[in-house]
Amino acid sequence: MNEVLKAIKSRRSVRAYMEQQISQEDLNAILEAATYAPSGMNYQTWHFTAIQNATVLEELNKKIKGAFAKSEEPRLQERGHSQTYCCYYHAPTLVIVSNEPMQWWAAMDCACAMQNIFLAAKSLGIGSCWINQLGQTYDDPEVRAFLTELGIPENHRVYGCAALGYAVAAPVKERQLAEGTVTIIK
Repeated sequence: MNEVLKAIKSRRSVRAYMEQQISQEDLNAILEAATYAPSGMNYQTWHFTAIQNATVLEELNKKIKGAFAKSEEPRLQERGHSQTYCCYYHAPTLVIVSNEPMQWWAAMDCACAMQNIFLAAKSLGIGSCWINQLGQTYDDPEVRAFLTELGIPENHRVYGCAALGYAVAAPVKERQLAEGTVTIIK
């Protein structure tokens, strides 16, 4: 089996990270891989914001929790009021992927870029996890103001985030393909 297929088959979401930061060289390689994803009409309207500052990450988590606390959904309210909830699982790096929502393919472009981020991270021995919370809260006024401070374009919607870091050792679950997932017509 070739290296790409090995990476695809062995990559798993990581939800427990060591404190050790990933190197600038590895971060640059991961971000470059993101920019090589396909984009509709090759417009490349996306934006990638990498945060490695623990104080900034904690403040972002606090803003997200504040938005959750205002929610009418009990599960989100619970997260918003939790003292221990951390949407990015305390990963030392978070990459925010945003795009212009006017492009109907914006979400698809971001999803392709996120997959490149995950596979590049895996190839470098770095764990990753898709983080959705900013996609749910980016338009909350306090969250939006903070995102703007971080340099995320004001006309952008957040489509996903990638938590990145070195995984705390954990057993790897064997992947089972759900029956009826694939149909081949010849």
